[in-house]
Amino acid sequence: MSFAALNLIPELQRAVADQGYTEATPIQTQAIPVVLAGRDLMGCAQTGTGKTAGFTLPLLQILSPLGNTSPSPARHPVRALILTPTRELAAQVHESVQGYGKHLPLRSTVVYGGVDMKPQKAALMTGVEVLVATPGRLLDHVEQKTVNLGQVQILVLDEADRMLDMGFLPDLRRILALLPAQRQSLLFSATFSDDIKKLAGQMLKNPLSIEVARRNAPADLVSHQVYEVSQDRKRTLLANLIRTRNMTQVLVFLRMKKDCNKLARELERDGIKATAIHSDRTQAEREQALADFKEGRATALVATDIAARGIDIAELPFVINFELPYVPEDYVHRIGRTGRAGLPGEAISLVCHDEAKLLADIEKLLKRPIPRVPVDGLDERQRLDRSDRKDRPRRDADHEDLRGDKPIRERRPVAPVSMIAADGFDFSKPYEPGGPAAESGETKPADAPRTPARGRPVAALLGGLGTRK
Repeated sequence: MSFAALNLIPELQRAVADQGYTEATPIQTQAIPVVLAGRDLMGCAQTGTGKTAGFTLPLLQILSPLGNTSPSPARHPVRALILTPTRELAAQVHESVQGYGKHLPLRSTVVYGGVDMKPQKAALMTGVEVLVATPGRLLDHVEQKTVNLGQVQILVLDEADRMLDMGFLPDLRRILALLPAQRQSLLFSATFSDDIKKLAGQMLKNPLSIEVARRNAPADLVSHQVYEVSQDRKRTLLANLIRTRNMTQVLVFLRMKKDCNKLARELERDGIKATAIHSDRTQAEREQALADFKEGRATALVATDIAARGIDIAELPFVINFELPYVPEDYVHRIGRTGRAGLPGEAISLVCHDEAKLLADIEKLLKRPIPRVPVDGLDERQRLDRSDRKDRPRRDADHEDLRGDKPIRERRPVAPVSMIAADGFDFSKPYEPGGPAAESGETKPADAPRTPARGRPVAALLGGLGTRK
């Protein structure tokens, strides 16, 4: 459906055309009329399907009659509040608000932690109709009386499932208590868990539900592979995958911040341009790392789950899980960075013995096994040296900030895991062709490009680095 058929005002149609869009995505086609009608909405769609425009465009149209050029802050109260879990996503959403609203006399700004509050205060004090914020920093401004939410007409929760995962529920309750009872509320999420439905029941009034993607399902155009490899061989395999597959842009996920820096340095020593993004880096450093990755100055972006929220790269071909996430749903969020907007993508996981239970949980969520690619033939000469192995990543080290604002440390007990995956594969035994993995039936979409390395033993991938001196 064209955007013109969605009854958008001319100013918004011009802005959409300026960005090169002509046809609305399914989530936009379904969500925009509902929001314009003033209904509460519970929308579910995979990342990369255009859900940001699905709420930004109608929101701007509803507020357009209130736009004015008056310099008085009193003429520009906050009318729409958009909450996101992370700084990167907040910046991305605000960029969309600015882009789609450039022909309207509406003001907007974004506030998030990790940066100086003074410029944010100045922007808020001049008055804005649209405010994009992370919950923690928004409450900081509320406490300092630099923002008033008493005239909010529209509330949007973006990535609501992630907000709950990150422990934002107490902050959300505080913010909801500050808003007018009579308002329009929109909740968008990549998954519809029972907790999300409970939250929706508390904040939405008679909402319409739109579910473009299957519940807790990964993007259909993403193919999945598992490389079975010991922990001390992961980096060697990663470097050789990047080289032999000619990966020019790959997002690599780890669980802990300190390991991101370490892996990025090791890849640089292996001759692969890499950078890291996590919550211990300043906002300027995070923005620079993302810019380097998007513009091709870095081949690999090594990231934690939380820092990667909001990374929006239209044609990202590869996501590699250097470590599997503890929470199965995070696997869906990770691989949602690729296979976006109708383009194929590839999700590769490097899995060691200790992660067998995590892999089984992911396969249970996906309701199918992930095809295995055997790795063998690494001789002692090709192993990483002891300096790499002695400080091997620990599973109970520091984790990301749950508020998206400042680092914390968390000690997490680790339960013993089984060596047997859910599909019966024994990681302690050699790979047997024709076993459960080979019978999984997993195939890549017919229109997706195939590469010679897929689905065969990759002993060659583990050679060529030698021992560093």
